[in-house]
Amino acid sequence: MDFARSLALTTPEILLSVSGLVLLLIAARGGDKASRLISILAVAVLTVCAILTAPALWGQAMGRDVAAFGGQHRADAFAAFAKLLIYASAGVTLIVAQSFFDKARAMRAEFPLLVLFASLGMGMMVSAGDLLALYIGLELNSLASYVMASMLRNDERSAESGLKYFVLGSLASGILLFGMSLTYGFTGTTSFGGINAALAGGLSTGATFGLIFVLAGLAFKISAAPFHMWTPDVYEGAPTPVTTFFATASKVSALGLLMRVSFEAFGSQPHAWQQVVIFASLLSIVIGALGAIGQNNIKRLMAYSSINNVGFILIGLATATRAGASAMLVYIAIYVAMSVAGFVAVLLLRDENGEQVEAISDLAGISKTRPWIALAMASVMFSLAGIPPLFGFWGKFVVFQAAVQADMIVLAAIGIAASVIGAFYYLKVVKVMYFDEPADVVKGTGETSHTVLLVLSSLAISPLGYLGTKCLDTLAGYAAAALFPVG
Repeated sequence: MDFARSLALTTPEILLSVSGLVLLLIAARGGDKASRLISILAVAVLTVCAILTAPALWGQAMGRDVAAFGGQHRADAFAAFAKLLIYASAGVTLIVAQSFFDKARAMRAEFPLLVLFASLGMGMMVSAGDLLALYIGLELNSLASYVMASMLRNDERSAESGLKYFVLGSLASGILLFGMSLTYGFTGTTSFGGINAALAGGLSTGATFGLIFVLAGLAFKISAAPFHMWTPDVYEGAPTPVTTFFATASKVSALGLLMRVSFEAFGSQPHAWQQVVIFASLLSIVIGALGAIGQNNIKRLMAYSSINNVGFILIGLATATRAGASAMLVYIAIYVAMSVAGFVAVLLLRDENGEQVEAISDLAGISKTRPWIALAMASVMFSLAGIPPLFGFWGKFVVFQAAVQADMIVLAAIGIAASVIGAFYYLKVVKVMYFDEPADVVKGTGETSHTVLLVLSSLAISPLGYLGTKCLDTLAGYAAAALFPVG
């Protein structure tokens, strides 16, 4: 009976696994010509998984049992919130990828399969209740991501990004494994609940080292400073749809995993990791802001922007409170919408030969030639900077509010002051688009699907987004409550 219940709780993961294997057979039979069909079927599978996952958002509030396979997998409201963002991001990636790779004559039937298996790994990450389940999901996601980063086989930048991601990712995995082994050695268990109980009486020196190494390994996955070095090169070199996937789905899963490990495994000793998180938060904010100032490639700028935004998100984690966790989830959801809008806008930037335009200087004056793209890009920049009334402001507001409520007023003040630095490079892009003489480089036309996605995501981060704040806050509150079962 317990086994059957566990299978029922892992239905989305089972569906992704079986569907991936079936689509793999179709790919082997039809070759690259079947890539469009496989992409359509993959989007359908992700949609069904989202429908199956959604009820869990309020299921725990009704007392639903969420532990599967002896607690190794948790199908709670937190996992459901993260998975819905992951599946939506994966679907967007598949929608924009087909035309992008077709233009480059590089579409492969295995690409949608890699997205599915990466999504499966991400779902396992945010649902993990055990260090072993955590690592299996993490590696499944990572191995697929390394391949996706180097999908453009004839592009040196893509090959370089894949290689760098693989080498540095392997190093981070080794650090994480070392931390996990220390944690197991000094607590005697790999279960998050067991680790929490074992550490309740205090941290030994060995367990402290284990905690620090685990956090360091996870910091790489979320591209938090000082473990951010891979992000600009991978974002720039990877195909733009893949970069979109890394900036959205991968970011959600890594941050979700970090939250679950921090609150569930090490939650009994928050003072042991709060200082580490505060340091990584402030360093990420500063390095992300300063590193972006001198960039002339829009994708590299977005990479430094992601490092900067991760710093703000970590302020919520540093509070170690339910309000902070809820604020993090609100910020993450808004950041996904901003990233989708930003990278889809980049996909629409084409020259007369249909080649991707990435240099910021080439965007000069596009407000006159491509006013709608310029408007959408300006909305993204202002929203990322947290300038009201755009919706990105709400993400920063709730995080700073949680910090103030946790009596971390100094941290909130430093974060607010540092956000002013970040506004400079965002405004630089807007200035180039609206006030510089037209470079007359962006001439190509985009796909209808890209335009529709850009319109929808731009509306989501516009002032209209505030209409959904009550719903978003409520769902984020349900999800955060799953990490704090007591009180």
